[in-house]
Amino acid sequence: MIQLALLRHGHTDWNRAGRIQGRTDIPLDDDAHAQLAGQCLPAPWDSADLVSSPLARAVQTAELVAGRPPQTTPALMEMDWGKWEGLRGVDLKADPSSGFRDIEYWGWDYTPTGGESPADLRARLIPWANALTRDTVAVCHIGVMRVLLGHAMGWNFKGDPPFQIKRNRLYLIQIDPTGWQTSPDQIRLENRV
Repeated sequence: MIQLALLRHGHTDWNRAGRIQGRTDIPLDDDAHAQLAGQCLPAPWDSADLVSSPLARAVQTAELVAGRPPQTTPALMEMDWGKWEGLRGVDLKADPSSGFRDIEYWGWDYTPTGGESPADLRARLIPWANALTRDTVAVCHIGVMRVLLGHAMGWNFKGDPPFQIKRNRLYLIQIDPTGWQTSPDQIRLENRV
């Protein structure tokens, strides 16, 4: 059995403004950089394999909390939001012609205009995760985490998600040939001494 620990990247200026980032390469903001510089991965995760999305906000988060550079993989890239990247979800939701809807009404095949669906993400993420050979920390994005946790928990992007993703916490998935399971516990990052 392999354990995969998922960590969401720190805040960016776009996060704080409610803008959809997707694949747009936005770095961490100064506050997130300062906060993450004071935190680290707890044992035994500090010696696990470390991978991240190639986007700057994920690479920077990984380097800050692990004290070493991660391997990067395009499999962990955030969902492509197409024409909606850079726009604010509240503005899209207020425009009935946009096609935007809340996550509990997506289903696996919901696709932003010109973008990618959760099913598309799943098609690239599941083979990557099933190929892991060691316990791994993956620093990634909320969309990636939703797909991996949804797959592990049997959630189909319909109805309320059975999890809430917070920053500065590891979310664990046990990957086994017989199936995936999640741990109900979240592991907080530790403060550097």
